[in-house]
Amino acid sequence: MSTLSWIIAVSLAGGVLSVVAAAALSVAVGTQRVSMLISYAIGALLGAAFLEILPHALEHGEPHNMAATVLFGIMVFFVLEKLVLWRHCHHDHCEAHEAHAPAHDHGRSGLLILVGDTFHNFVDGILIAAAFLENTELGIVTALAIIAHEIPQEVGDYLILLHSGYSKVRALAFNLLSSLATLVGAMLAYFALSELTEWIPTLLGLAAASMIYVAVADLIPGLHKRTELKATVQQVLLIGLGIASIALVRTLVGE
Repeated sequence: MSTLSWIIAVSLAGGVLSVVAAAALSVAVGTQRVSMLISYAIGALLGAAFLEILPHALEHGEPHNMAATVLFGIMVFFVLEKLVLWRHCHHDHCEAHEAHAPAHDHGRSGLLILVGDTFHNFVDGILIAAAFLENTELGIVTALAIIAHEIPQEVGDYLILLHSGYSKVRALAFNLLSSLATLVGAMLAYFALSELTEWIPTLLGLAAASMIYVAVADLIPGLHKRTELKATVQQVLLIGLGIASIALVRTLVGE
């Protein structure tokens, strides 16, 4: 196979495998437990942002610029969420004016996760192409490492889409669509790697910002509705499990 063929095959297979594996794991656990497993999703998002994405971004970018990018990203996602909320206030019952909050958030957190995940997948494509352009063995190892890193994060993303009101089929379809950004990033990197590598820190910073924002602004407040000790201990343990799953995979497959 030519280098380009390897890049296309691995980018497509990698995105599909990580998303399908995540959906299969989520369904195996049981979608009826989605509310409980949101705590795990929070841990997976925070673990991916702080243990995986931001360290890689800082390897390629200047720390002050990266901090400013994350701050800017959080503000952008806040405004984006406001726009989605205003749309529902004009075309549906506005949850901000309801006495009781709905079971889901009309897709807001799901939309923000998809935007951030698309940035992240795009960068993964760039990294895969760069590795294959070095040599095929390095490309395969890099792709396997990226897939392994993606699975626990994609589990969290899939759970958040379900929590956000998406059906199982729509959640899988949108995750698969987002995974195509891996192929787009890989193709662009193959033909213009030097120009795209300059954007890696910014794209990673925006991806991390979306994960931090959704975890802290959208998901964690919902956990505070259950104040009993048993629920709190369960939430803390599941958040820790989400973080640990990212850290474990990172340790097993290396940087």
